[in-house]
Parts: sequence; structure tokens; C-alpha cells
Amino acid sequence: MRNLFLCLALALLAACGAEPKWSSDAEVARATYVHNGPPSITLFTVVSTTNGSGAHSGLLINGSQRVMFDPAGTWRHPALPERNDVHFGITPKMVDFYIDYHARETFDVYEQTVVVSPQVAEMVMQRAMANGAVGKAMCTHSVTQILRGVPGFEELPATYFPKKLMNSFAKLPGVTGRKITDTDADNNHGVLLVQAGDPRLE
Repeated sequence: MRNLFLCLALALLAACGAEPKWSSDAEVARATYVHNGPPSITLFTVVSTTNGSGAHSGLLINGSQRVMFDPAGTWRHPALPERNDVHFGITPKMVDFYIDYHARETFDVYEQTVVVSPQVAEMVMQRAMANGAVGKAMCTHSVTQILRGVPGFEELPATYFPKKLMNSFAKLPGVTGRKITDTDADNNHGVLLVQAGDPRLE
């Protein structure tokens, strides 16, 4: 019962920290990027190198366009429009920027990808877009709520813990993955933002 009250308290506190954003239709249309790879869902999990705990979850969705759902995240680029934690215009260069932003001497990034049907990819994208801004500490829970209602992802747990989701995602049929490490210092974000340059470059 105590754990239940703790989860409810965290949820209420997190909801207060949600930061709604809504780029215009023109901005979104201008940034739209269609990737030529197969429709897919990629889960990114950020894990501490000091104690092994999960720190963040993000979702790359490749459907009719490619978007990044980065719930309650601090990652952003001034040239990328955003609607409530969904970032548009996710070229290969922006994926690299996302990974580099999170991977550093204190955090590793785990990337897990599963190829899905166009219908499933579109469903996940629409659910992410309809989700609304996510409060602090709710990143993983929001990802699970989006995926669990989609065919092929029903068995994923509803959890607040990034590593629990990562371990369950690894059991999905056909998943491929990799671990990304980096020795960059924690204060490299400004440098990465400059290096990212034009978001339309691939």
C-alpha cells in the first residue's frame, strides 16, 4: 500500500512539471522527414555508469515520417519543431545528436529496434502525438502506456523503471540492439548543439 501511495504522489508531482509545447502546422510541415528504412520502433534507454540504474526512456518512431518521442526530456534543437515531447524532422544526423547528447562518461545509451508494419508504426506515432506533455519522472511510464495498447507490444509491463522496460523490450521477436558508450564530459551539451548544425543534413 505504501508503494501505491508513493507512485500516486510521484504521478501528481510529475504532472505539475509537464511543459506543454505546440509548434505551428507550418513549422511541422517544413521539418517533416521521411526515412527510407522499414517502419520501426526504437527504444532508447539511458543507464548510469556509476550505479547501473535507469535514468531515461525515449522512443524513435519511423512511420509515415520519423519522429522522436522524448517524454520529460531535456534534449531539443532550436530548428526542430516540438509538440508535447514529440520532435519532428528526425534525420540520421538528429538521431546521432540525440545519442551523443545522452551518452557520456556517466551514462551509457542502449538502443533496441523492432521492425513493425506501417499500420503499427502509424498507430504508435499517433498515440505519442495524442499523449500530451509528460511530467518529470514519468518518461518510462508514458512510453509503456503508448506501446501497451498496440499489437505486438501488449506484453510489455506498465512500469516507471527504464531498465525494466528495456529488459522486457529485449524479449520482443526480432529485436536488434546495441550499447553506446562515450567518454564525453557531462558538460558537453552546448558543444553538441553547435556540432549538430542544420537538422536537414543527413
